Amino acid sequence: MKNKEGTTPILRMTGIKKSFPGVKALDSAMLEVMPGSVHALMGENGAGKSTLMKCLFGVYRKDEGEILLNGERVEFSSPKDALIQGVAMVHQELNQALRLSVEDNIWLGRYPLILGRLPIIDRKEIRRRTRELFASLGLSIDPKERMENLSVSERQMAEIAKAVSYGARLIVLDEPTSSLSEREAERLFAIIERLKRDGCGIVYISHKMNEIERICDTVTVMRDGKHIKTAPIAELSQDKIISLMVGRELSERYPEREPDIGEVILECNSLSLPSGKLKDASITLRRGEVLGIAGLEGAGRTELLEAIFGLHPNRGGEIILRGKRIENKTPREAIRHGFALLTEERRATGIFAVLDITENTTISSLEKYRIGPLISDKKRRESTRDYIRALKIKTPSEDTRISGLSGGNQQKVILSRWLLCKPDVLLLDEPTRGIDVLAKYEIYSIIGELARSGTSVIVVSSEMSELFGISDRISVMSGGRVAGEVSPKLGTGEDVLSLAGKYI
Repeated sequence: MKNKEGTTPILRMTGIKKSFPGVKALDSAMLEVMPGSVHALMGENGAGKSTLMKCLFGVYRKDEGEILLNGERVEFSSPKDALIQGVAMVHQELNQALRLSVEDNIWLGRYPLILGRLPIIDRKEIRRRTRELFASLGLSIDPKERMENLSVSERQMAEIAKAVSYGARLIVLDEPTSSLSEREAERLFAIIERLKRDGCGIVYISHKMNEIERICDTVTVMRDGKHIKTAPIAELSQDKIISLMVGRELSERYPEREPDIGEVILECNSLSLPSGKLKDASITLRRGEVLGIAGLEGAGRTELLEAIFGLHPNRGGEIILRGKRIENKTPREAIRHGFALLTEERRATGIFAVLDITENTTISSLEKYRIGPLISDKKRRESTRDYIRALKIKTPSEDTRISGLSGGNQQKVILSRWLLCKPDVLLLDEPTRGIDVLAKYEIYSIIGELARSGTSVIVVSSEMSELFGISDRISVMSGGRVAGEVSPKLGTGEDVLSLAGKYI
């Protein structure tokens, strides 16, 4: 089947339906990707993007619909089957053999062999193929390096190279820049341009509007499992895309706030780590204040929150809470002092993937539900249902396994866990990473409500506009130090970037 210009789409999915018990995940969804183009697939968390891709890759068996690859009907039985036939996906959470070399990760399971009495892996040929592959993509990664020693961006490039090594003509990139610095993202965009010039079709899943405008040719918007609109990016403004995603106009990206900031509640003086990733970092935080933490990748932002929360027992410096010095040598001690931490990698260190929403919500507050020697399951479920309503968590029930929720809804569940603890100081590390614009707005609203109720909040974010939109003050980190402060009302992004380079 050809489009109006006479070019056959690399991928054409039409009438795709998929239901789970109590949920219609896809309702006649569709997607058409042309060769040599970057096609954005957008929608809120839970809109059906992931389910559509899982139907493509054979993770789920679709109920109805048709999938054509280069005009031929296909039905992949597994992601490996799809990969062999030239369709690859680079996931947001990379699944790699970290203790093996880069070249082993690329050729694992299909090593070239020297045939004889006993087949032997041809290391020389592996090295040659890997270097040739990297050269074609403009990569300067050492094939012999262990995967665990690479940066996140290099690991991602290696995964894309692996897809290319299979001869993939369609590559799906899922939130590819969620863990990348701006410089690393630029390298990724250069790779995408090379693939595009070679005629590869790219499906680009992201919530970052500026990236979509910059590198995508076409946008498909999904909502509630349905196809809403497909159009050239030139015909869609950011506001139009957002309104298509949420089904209404969203006039403001950030909720209005009337800060009620009180006395200093927290002082962190000269915090440092033996690793050198934190060097004499000092901050203050007031009651009801939202303090933003800016800085480049590796500036020490995450380490600052972890040091405050007791994840680094060998730290130097002091923490003073309400005028009294405390230790916070362990997370348990930090929680007892009224601290809570929402980590950057929710799937790795935030959620208990095999447990349901009730377990994930109440696991840090079990003492609240104790009746004698027993824990009241009824009360735990009631509390969970209250937070599902209050935070608008999209789920069939509190018994749903958390791994089945979208990223934004998983984030809300983790927030519920800490809100149950009623923290005085809430530490948020990239709280809106990889979630859609409406879920972001809802989390911003929660942060604002908490601050208004007297909770003090520290937010680490790589999104400059986010920090300026929700913070009362912005502390900028550079080289493990606090380089200075910027006022969200009076300062600019250039001011932040200038301080971010101060100690590099």
